[in-house]
Amino acid sequence: MPDAAQPSPPAGPAPLGPVDGAAPTVPTGIVWDDALCEYDFGPYHPMAPIRLALTRELARSAGLLERPGVEILSAPVASDAQLAQVHDPAYIDAVRRASRPLEEMSAEELDELIRFGLGGDDVPVFPGMHTASARIVGGSLSALEAIRSGRVRRAVHFAGGLHHAKSSSASGFCVYNDAAVAIRHALDAGEERVMYVDVDVHHGDGVERMLWDEPRAITLSVHETGERLFPGTGFVQDSGGPGAPGTAINVPLPSRTTADGWVRAIRATVPALVRAVRPTLLVTQHGADSHRLDPLADLSVSLEAQREVMLLMRELADEVCGGRWLALGGGGYAVIDVVPRSWAHLVAIVTGAPIEATAPLPEAFLAAAEAARAEHGLSPEPGILTFGDGHPVAAGDWSRGFDPGDPLDRAVQAVRRAVFPDWGLDPYLD
Repeated sequence: MPDAAQPSPPAGPAPLGPVDGAAPTVPTGIVWDDALCEYDFGPYHPMAPIRLALTRELARSAGLLERPGVEILSAPVASDAQLAQVHDPAYIDAVRRASRPLEEMSAEELDELIRFGLGGDDVPVFPGMHTASARIVGGSLSALEAIRSGRVRRAVHFAGGLHHAKSSSASGFCVYNDAAVAIRHALDAGEERVMYVDVDVHHGDGVERMLWDEPRAITLSVHETGERLFPGTGFVQDSGGPGAPGTAINVPLPSRTTADGWVRAIRATVPALVRAVRPTLLVTQHGADSHRLDPLADLSVSLEAQREVMLLMRELADEVCGGRWLALGGGGYAVIDVVPRSWAHLVAIVTGAPIEATAPLPEAFLAAAEAARAEHGLSPEPGILTFGDGHPVAAGDWSRGFDPGDPLDRAVQAVRRAVFPDWGLDPYLD
Protein backbone atom coordinates (compact mmCIF):
# COMPACT_ATOMS: atom_id res chain seq x y z
CA MET A 1 0.00 0.00 0.00
CA PRO A 2 1.40 3.50 -0.79
CA ASP A 3 2.44 5.66 2.14
CA ALA A 4 -0.43 8.01 1.30
CA ALA A 5 -2.90 5.35 2.36
CA GLN A 6 -2.06 5.57 6.05
CA PRO A 7 -5.15 6.98 7.78
CA SER A 8 -5.04 10.24 9.65
CA PRO A 9 -7.67 12.55 11.11
CA PRO A 10 -9.38 14.68 8.46
CA ALA A 11 -8.34 18.30 8.27
CA GLY A 12 -10.68 21.26 8.43
CA PRO A 13 -13.49 22.30 10.75
CA ALA A 14 -15.70 19.81 12.54
CA PRO A 15 -18.96 18.76 10.85
CA LEU A 16 -21.84 21.19 11.37
CA GLY A 17 -24.62 18.62 11.42
CA PRO A 18 -27.47 17.72 9.05
CA VAL A 19 -27.17 18.98 5.49
CA ASP A 20 -30.51 18.21 3.83
CA GLY A 21 -32.18 21.52 4.45
CA ALA A 22 -32.11 21.24 8.26
CA ALA A 23 -30.40 23.71 10.60
CA PRO A 24 -27.60 24.34 11.28
CA THR A 25 -26.69 25.52 7.79
CA VAL A 26 -23.49 24.33 6.13
CA PRO A 27 -21.61 27.28 4.58
CA THR A 28 -21.15 26.60 0.88
CA GLY A 29 -19.82 28.40 -2.16
CA ILE A 30 -20.94 28.65 -5.79
CA VAL A 31 -18.39 30.00 -8.26
CA TRP A 32 -19.94 32.33 -10.80
CA ASP A 33 -19.03 35.23 -13.02
CA ASP A 34 -20.79 36.05 -16.30
CA ALA A 35 -17.32 36.27 -17.86
CA LEU A 36 -16.98 32.48 -17.53
CA CYS A 37 -19.16 32.28 -20.65
CA GLU A 38 -16.33 33.89 -22.62
CA TYR A 39 -14.73 30.43 -22.87
CA ASP A 40 -16.24 30.11 -26.34
CA PHE A 41 -14.83 28.17 -29.29
CA GLY A 42 -17.44 29.51 -31.68
CA PRO A 43 -20.98 28.73 -32.86
CA TYR A 44 -20.26 25.28 -34.32
CA HIS A 45 -18.26 23.84 -31.43
CA PRO A 46 -19.87 21.25 -29.11
CA MET A 47 -18.76 23.03 -25.92
CA ALA A 48 -21.23 25.89 -26.21
CA PRO A 49 -21.16 28.42 -23.35
CA ILE A 50 -24.97 28.44 -23.30
CA ARG A 51 -24.70 25.34 -21.10
CA LEU A 52 -23.12 27.51 -18.38
CA ALA A 53 -25.57 30.39 -18.76
CA LEU A 54 -28.56 28.03 -18.63
CA THR A 55 -27.17 26.21 -15.59
CA ARG A 56 -26.84 29.52 -13.80
CA GLU A 57 -30.38 30.48 -14.84
CA LEU A 58 -31.82 27.18 -13.62
CA ALA A 59 -29.97 27.47 -10.32
CA ARG A 60 -31.26 31.04 -9.94
CA SER A 61 -34.88 30.30 -10.86
CA ALA A 62 -34.89 27.24 -8.58
CA GLY A 63 -33.83 29.43 -5.66
CA LEU A 64 -30.49 27.70 -5.15
CA LEU A 65 -28.43 30.90 -5.23
CA GLU A 66 -30.46 32.36 -2.37
CA ARG A 67 -30.21 29.44 0.02
CA PRO A 68 -29.03 30.22 3.56
CA GLY A 69 -25.28 29.94 3.96
CA VAL A 70 -24.55 30.20 0.23
CA GLU A 71 -21.78 32.53 -0.89
CA ILE A 72 -21.16 33.44 -4.52
CA LEU A 73 -17.43 33.04 -5.08
CA SER A 74 -15.45 35.06 -7.60
CA ALA A 75 -13.63 33.68 -10.62
CA PRO A 76 -10.50 35.83 -10.96
CA VAL A 77 -8.06 35.30 -13.80
CA ALA A 78 -5.32 32.95 -12.57
CA SER A 79 -1.80 34.32 -12.73
CA ASP A 80 0.93 32.84 -14.88
CA ALA A 81 2.67 31.65 -11.69
CA GLN A 82 -0.46 29.78 -10.64
CA LEU A 83 -0.86 28.20 -14.07
CA ALA A 84 2.82 27.24 -14.07
CA GLN A 85 2.22 24.96 -11.10
CA VAL A 86 1.24 22.35 -13.70
CA HIS A 87 1.66 23.99 -17.14
CA ASP A 88 4.93 24.67 -18.98
CA PRO A 89 5.74 28.39 -19.38
CA ALA A 90 6.23 27.87 -23.12
CA TYR A 91 2.69 26.52 -23.37
CA ILE A 92 1.24 29.43 -21.41
CA ASP A 93 3.03 31.76 -23.81
CA ALA A 94 1.56 29.87 -26.76
CA VAL A 95 -1.97 30.25 -25.34
CA ARG A 96 -1.36 33.99 -25.00
CA ARG A 97 -0.26 34.15 -28.64
CA ALA A 98 -3.35 32.17 -29.65
CA SER A 99 -5.54 34.77 -27.94
CA ARG A 100 -5.10 37.37 -30.67
CA PRO A 101 -7.61 37.86 -33.48
CA LEU A 102 -7.14 35.21 -36.15
CA GLU A 103 -6.49 37.78 -38.87
CA GLU A 104 -3.44 39.05 -36.98
CA MET A 105 -1.71 35.66 -37.08
CA SER A 106 0.38 34.37 -39.94
CA ALA A 107 0.13 30.86 -41.36
CA GLU A 108 3.49 30.09 -39.77
CA GLU A 109 2.24 31.16 -36.34
CA LEU A 110 -0.88 29.03 -36.71
CA ASP A 111 1.25 26.03 -37.68
CA GLU A 112 3.42 26.58 -34.62
CA LEU A 113 0.35 26.69 -32.34
CA ILE A 114 -0.80 23.30 -33.59
CA ARG A 115 2.28 21.86 -31.88
CA PHE A 116 0.63 22.88 -28.59
CA GLY A 117 -2.77 21.45 -29.53
CA LEU A 118 -4.12 24.92 -30.29
CA GLY A 119 -6.08 25.33 -33.51
CA GLY A 120 -8.14 22.91 -35.56
CA ASP A 121 -11.51 21.44 -34.69
CA ASP A 122 -10.70 20.22 -31.18
CA VAL A 123 -9.43 23.41 -29.56
CA PRO A 124 -9.92 26.28 -32.03
CA VAL A 125 -8.16 29.50 -31.15
CA PHE A 126 -10.27 32.53 -30.27
CA PRO A 127 -9.60 36.11 -29.14
CA GLY A 128 -9.18 36.27 -25.37
CA MET A 129 -8.51 32.54 -25.04
CA HIS A 130 -5.86 32.94 -22.33
CA THR A 131 -7.98 35.19 -20.12
CA ALA A 132 -11.12 33.08 -20.50
CA SER A 133 -9.24 29.85 -19.78
CA ALA A 134 -7.27 31.29 -16.86
CA ARG A 135 -10.51 32.60 -15.33
CA ILE A 136 -11.84 29.05 -15.11
CA VAL A 137 -8.67 28.07 -13.25
CA GLY A 138 -9.08 31.11 -11.01
CA GLY A 139 -12.59 29.94 -10.13
CA SER A 140 -11.31 26.57 -8.96
CA LEU A 141 -8.56 28.25 -6.94
CA SER A 142 -11.09 30.65 -5.42
CA ALA A 143 -13.30 27.74 -4.36
CA LEU A 144 -10.33 25.82 -3.00
CA GLU A 145 -9.13 28.73 -0.89
CA ALA A 146 -12.63 29.31 0.48
CA ILE A 147 -12.66 25.68 1.62
CA ARG A 148 -9.13 25.69 3.01
CA SER A 149 -9.73 28.90 4.95
CA GLY A 150 -12.87 27.43 6.53
CA ARG A 151 -15.07 30.14 5.05
CA VAL A 152 -17.14 27.45 3.31
CA ARG A 153 -17.34 23.73 3.90
CA ARG A 154 -17.84 22.76 0.28
CA ALA A 155 -18.04 24.53 -3.06
CA VAL A 156 -19.17 23.96 -6.64
CA HIS A 157 -17.61 25.35 -9.82
CA PHE A 158 -19.63 23.93 -12.69
CA ALA A 159 -17.63 25.86 -15.31
CA GLY A 160 -14.53 23.98 -14.14
CA GLY A 161 -13.44 20.39 -14.59
CA LEU A 162 -11.40 20.85 -17.80
CA HIS A 163 -9.62 17.57 -17.20
CA HIS A 164 -7.97 16.82 -20.57
CA ALA A 165 -5.47 19.70 -20.75
CA LYS A 166 -1.85 18.54 -20.46
CA SER A 167 1.23 20.29 -19.14
CA SER A 168 2.28 21.50 -22.57
CA SER A 169 -0.76 21.05 -24.79
CA ALA A 170 -4.48 21.62 -25.08
CA SER A 171 -6.71 18.61 -25.59
CA GLY A 172 -10.35 17.60 -25.63
CA PHE A 173 -11.78 21.15 -25.59
CA CYS A 174 -9.58 21.96 -22.55
CA VAL A 175 -6.92 24.70 -22.55
CA TYR A 176 -5.83 24.91 -18.90
CA ASN A 177 -6.39 22.13 -16.38
CA ASP A 178 -8.12 23.84 -13.47
CA ALA A 179 -8.55 20.63 -11.45
CA ALA A 180 -4.84 19.80 -11.56
CA VAL A 181 -3.85 23.38 -10.73
CA ALA A 182 -6.20 23.41 -7.74
CA ILE A 183 -4.96 20.07 -6.43
CA ARG A 184 -1.30 21.01 -6.87
CA HIS A 185 -1.95 24.33 -5.13
CA ALA A 186 -3.67 22.54 -2.25
CA LEU A 187 -0.75 20.17 -1.81
CA ASP A 188 1.82 22.97 -2.00
CA ALA A 189 -0.21 24.88 0.61
CA GLY A 190 0.03 21.96 3.03
CA GLU A 191 -2.98 19.78 2.27
CA GLU A 192 -2.08 16.32 3.51
CA ARG A 193 -3.83 14.18 0.93
CA VAL A 194 -6.25 14.95 -1.91
CA MET A 195 -8.46 12.48 -3.75
CA TYR A 196 -9.83 13.31 -7.17
CA VAL A 197 -12.87 11.34 -8.39
CA ASP A 198 -13.87 11.88 -12.03
CA VAL A 199 -17.18 10.48 -13.33
CA ASP A 200 -17.13 12.23 -16.72
CA VAL A 201 -17.73 9.78 -19.57
CA HIS A 202 -14.19 10.48 -20.80
CA HIS A 203 -11.06 9.45 -18.93
CA GLY A 204 -9.60 12.24 -16.78
CA ASP A 205 -6.25 11.82 -18.48
CA GLY A 206 -4.79 15.29 -17.98
CA VAL A 207 -5.31 15.33 -14.21
CA GLU A 208 -3.98 11.78 -13.91
CA ARG A 209 -0.88 12.56 -15.95
CA MET A 210 -0.06 15.79 -14.10
CA LEU A 211 -0.27 13.99 -10.74
CA TRP A 212 1.12 10.66 -11.97
CA ASP A 213 4.08 10.56 -9.60
CA GLU A 214 2.58 12.46 -6.63
CA PRO A 215 1.88 10.09 -3.70
CA ARG A 216 -0.30 12.65 -1.89
CA ALA A 217 -2.77 12.87 -4.80
CA ILE A 218 -4.98 9.91 -5.68
CA THR A 219 -6.89 10.10 -8.97
CA LEU A 220 -9.87 7.83 -9.67
CA SER A 221 -11.59 8.00 -13.04
CA VAL A 222 -14.80 6.16 -13.98
CA HIS A 223 -15.32 6.38 -17.74
CA GLU A 224 -16.33 4.64 -20.93
CA THR A 225 -13.48 2.40 -22.04
CA GLY A 226 -10.67 4.01 -23.96
CA GLU A 227 -10.93 1.16 -26.45
CA ARG A 228 -14.01 2.92 -27.81
CA LEU A 229 -13.84 6.56 -26.75
CA PHE A 230 -11.53 9.58 -26.64
CA PRO A 231 -8.88 9.98 -25.27
CA GLY A 232 -8.11 6.27 -25.66
CA THR A 233 -6.52 5.95 -22.23
CA GLY A 234 -7.48 5.04 -18.67
CA PHE A 235 -7.00 1.29 -18.44
CA VAL A 236 -6.90 -0.82 -15.30
CA GLN A 237 -3.15 -1.36 -15.48
CA ASP A 238 -2.43 2.39 -15.50
CA SER A 239 -1.79 2.81 -11.79
CA GLY A 240 0.66 5.62 -11.10
CA GLY A 241 4.32 6.51 -11.42
CA PRO A 242 7.31 4.87 -9.72
CA GLY A 243 7.10 7.31 -6.83
CA ALA A 244 3.35 6.81 -6.36
CA PRO A 245 2.29 3.27 -7.25
CA GLY A 246 -1.41 2.60 -6.87
CA THR A 247 -2.40 6.27 -6.80
CA ALA A 248 -3.89 6.33 -10.33
CA ILE A 249 -7.10 4.28 -10.36
CA ASN A 250 -9.12 3.65 -13.50
CA VAL A 251 -12.57 2.10 -13.87
CA PRO A 252 -13.18 1.66 -17.63
CA LEU A 253 -16.76 0.66 -18.42
CA PRO A 254 -18.24 -1.03 -21.50
CA SER A 255 -20.03 1.12 -24.05
CA ARG A 256 -23.80 1.28 -23.61
CA THR A 257 -23.54 0.81 -19.84
CA THR A 258 -26.97 1.62 -18.41
CA ALA A 259 -27.86 4.01 -15.60
CA ASP A 260 -28.27 1.12 -13.16
CA GLY A 261 -24.99 -0.42 -14.27
CA TRP A 262 -23.14 2.89 -13.96
CA VAL A 263 -24.32 3.40 -10.39
CA ARG A 264 -23.58 -0.25 -9.58
CA ALA A 265 -20.00 0.10 -10.87
CA ILE A 266 -19.40 3.30 -8.90
CA ARG A 267 -20.84 1.89 -5.68
CA ALA A 268 -18.70 -1.23 -6.09
CA THR A 269 -15.44 0.72 -6.35
CA VAL A 270 -15.48 4.35 -5.25
CA PRO A 271 -16.74 4.26 -1.62
CA ALA A 272 -14.34 1.54 -0.48
CA LEU A 273 -11.38 3.30 -2.09
CA VAL A 274 -12.25 6.74 -0.72
CA ARG A 275 -12.55 5.24 2.77
CA ALA A 276 -9.21 3.45 2.36
CA VAL A 277 -7.40 6.55 1.07
CA ARG A 278 -8.93 8.84 3.72
CA PRO A 279 -8.26 12.11 1.90
CA THR A 280 -8.27 15.39 3.76
CA LEU A 281 -9.95 17.01 0.73
CA LEU A 282 -12.22 15.48 -1.92
CA VAL A 283 -12.30 16.97 -5.43
CA THR A 284 -14.86 15.54 -7.86
CA GLN A 285 -15.59 16.10 -11.53
CA HIS A 286 -19.18 15.64 -12.76
CA GLY A 287 -19.17 15.78 -16.54
CA ALA A 288 -22.78 15.40 -17.71
CA ASP A 289 -21.73 13.59 -20.88
CA SER A 290 -22.41 10.15 -19.40
CA HIS A 291 -26.09 10.90 -20.12
CA ARG A 292 -27.90 8.83 -22.73
CA LEU A 293 -28.69 11.94 -24.84
CA ASP A 294 -25.10 13.15 -25.07
CA PRO A 295 -24.00 13.23 -28.73
CA LEU A 296 -20.31 12.49 -28.12
CA ALA A 297 -20.35 9.27 -26.07
CA ASP A 298 -22.07 5.92 -25.73
CA LEU A 299 -23.19 5.40 -22.14
CA SER A 300 -26.89 5.33 -21.26
CA VAL A 301 -27.01 7.12 -17.91
CA SER A 302 -29.98 9.08 -16.55
CA LEU A 303 -30.18 12.31 -14.60
CA GLU A 304 -31.48 10.28 -11.67
CA ALA A 305 -28.29 8.20 -11.75
CA GLN A 306 -26.07 11.29 -11.93
CA ARG A 307 -27.97 12.75 -8.96
CA GLU A 308 -27.47 9.51 -7.02
CA VAL A 309 -23.71 9.65 -7.55
CA MET A 310 -23.55 13.31 -6.57
CA LEU A 311 -25.28 12.43 -3.30
CA LEU A 312 -22.79 9.60 -2.78
CA MET A 313 -19.86 11.99 -3.22
CA ARG A 314 -21.32 14.32 -0.61
CA GLU A 315 -21.87 11.47 1.81
CA LEU A 316 -18.28 10.31 1.37
CA ALA A 317 -16.91 13.81 1.88
CA ASP A 318 -18.94 14.18 5.06
CA GLU A 319 -17.82 10.78 6.32
CA VAL A 320 -14.14 10.87 5.42
CA CYS A 321 -12.85 14.45 5.29
CA GLY A 322 -15.16 16.57 7.40
CA GLY A 323 -17.28 17.56 4.42
CA ARG A 324 -14.41 19.37 2.64
CA TRP A 325 -15.50 18.94 -0.96
CA LEU A 326 -14.85 20.79 -4.21
CA ALA A 327 -17.25 19.73 -7.00
CA LEU A 328 -16.48 20.63 -10.61
CA GLY A 329 -18.41 20.40 -13.87
CA GLY A 330 -16.69 19.03 -16.97
CA GLY A 331 -18.00 17.66 -20.24
CA GLY A 332 -21.58 17.60 -21.44
CA TYR A 333 -22.79 18.41 -24.96
CA ALA A 334 -26.56 18.10 -24.75
CA VAL A 335 -26.14 21.71 -23.75
CA ILE A 336 -29.79 22.75 -23.32
CA ASP A 337 -31.74 19.67 -22.28
CA VAL A 338 -29.25 17.79 -20.08
CA VAL A 339 -26.30 19.81 -18.78
CA PRO A 340 -28.25 22.54 -16.94
CA ARG A 341 -30.49 20.00 -15.22
CA SER A 342 -27.56 17.77 -14.23
CA TRP A 343 -25.52 20.61 -12.80
CA ALA A 344 -28.53 22.17 -11.07
CA HIS A 345 -28.72 18.88 -9.16
CA LEU A 346 -25.02 19.30 -8.33
CA VAL A 347 -25.53 22.87 -7.10
CA ALA A 348 -28.50 21.76 -4.98
CA ILE A 349 -26.60 18.85 -3.43
CA VAL A 350 -23.56 20.98 -2.66
CA THR A 351 -25.67 23.73 -1.08
CA GLY A 352 -28.15 21.62 0.91
CA ALA A 353 -31.32 19.71 0.15
CA PRO A 354 -31.33 17.83 -3.17
CA ILE A 355 -34.00 18.57 -5.76
CA GLU A 356 -36.43 15.75 -6.43
CA ALA A 357 -36.10 14.34 -9.94
CA THR A 358 -39.88 14.68 -10.37
CA ALA A 359 -39.89 18.41 -9.53
CA PRO A 360 -41.11 20.62 -12.41
CA LEU A 361 -38.61 22.92 -14.06
CA PRO A 362 -39.18 26.63 -13.31
CA GLU A 363 -41.05 28.59 -15.98
CA ALA A 364 -38.21 31.12 -16.21
CA PHE A 365 -35.76 28.36 -17.12
CA LEU A 366 -38.13 26.81 -19.67
CA ALA A 367 -38.46 30.20 -21.36
CA ALA A 368 -34.66 30.67 -21.39
CA ALA A 369 -34.20 27.16 -22.82
CA GLU A 370 -36.73 27.80 -25.58
CA ALA A 371 -35.01 31.07 -26.43
CA ALA A 372 -31.67 29.24 -26.63
CA ARG A 373 -33.18 26.62 -28.93
CA ALA A 374 -34.57 29.30 -31.21
CA GLU A 375 -31.22 31.11 -31.28
CA HIS A 376 -29.41 27.92 -32.25
CA GLY A 377 -32.07 26.73 -34.70
CA LEU A 378 -33.01 23.67 -32.64
CA SER A 379 -36.39 21.96 -32.50
CA PRO A 380 -38.54 22.44 -29.37
CA GLU A 381 -38.42 19.69 -26.75
CA PRO A 382 -41.80 19.91 -24.98
CA GLY A 383 -41.16 16.69 -23.02
CA ILE A 384 -38.30 18.21 -21.01
CA LEU A 385 -40.35 19.49 -18.06
CA THR A 386 -38.82 18.06 -14.87
CA PHE A 387 -35.40 17.83 -13.24
CA GLY A 388 -35.26 14.10 -14.02
CA ASP A 389 -35.80 11.68 -16.87
CA GLY A 390 -38.43 9.55 -15.14
CA HIS A 391 -36.07 6.59 -14.70
CA PRO A 392 -35.52 5.85 -10.99
CA VAL A 393 -32.27 4.08 -10.17
CA ALA A 394 -32.50 0.37 -9.35
CA ALA A 395 -28.83 -0.60 -9.18
CA GLY A 396 -27.96 -4.02 -7.80
CA ASP A 397 -25.73 -4.09 -4.73
CA TRP A 398 -22.31 -5.63 -5.30
CA SER A 399 -22.46 -7.48 -1.98
CA ARG A 400 -25.00 -9.83 -3.55
CA GLY A 401 -22.32 -11.12 -5.89
CA PHE A 402 -21.32 -10.49 -9.49
CA ASP A 403 -22.22 -12.14 -12.75
CA PRO A 404 -19.13 -13.31 -14.70
CA GLY A 405 -21.28 -13.40 -17.83
CA ASP A 406 -22.01 -9.67 -17.62
CA PRO A 407 -19.40 -7.44 -19.37
CA LEU A 408 -19.98 -4.68 -16.81
CA ASP A 409 -19.47 -6.98 -13.85
CA ARG A 410 -16.34 -8.44 -15.43
CA ALA A 411 -14.93 -4.94 -15.90
CA VAL A 412 -15.69 -3.95 -12.32
CA GLN A 413 -14.25 -7.12 -10.85
CA ALA A 414 -11.09 -6.64 -12.93
CA VAL A 415 -10.68 -3.22 -11.33
CA ARG A 416 -11.25 -4.58 -7.85
CA ARG A 417 -8.69 -7.36 -8.37
CA ALA A 418 -6.10 -4.97 -9.76
CA VAL A 419 -6.57 -2.03 -7.39
CA PHE A 420 -8.09 -3.08 -4.08
CA PRO A 421 -5.02 -4.94 -2.75
CA ASP A 422 -2.92 -1.77 -3.15
CA TRP A 423 -5.16 -0.16 -0.55
CA GLY A 424 -5.49 -3.10 1.82
CA LEU A 425 -8.91 -4.12 0.50
CA ASP A 426 -10.17 -7.59 -0.37
CA PRO A 427 -11.55 -7.58 -3.93
CA TYR A 428 -13.89 -10.44 -3.10
CA LEU A 429 -15.56 -8.81 -0.10
CA ASP A 430 -18.04 -5.96 -0.13
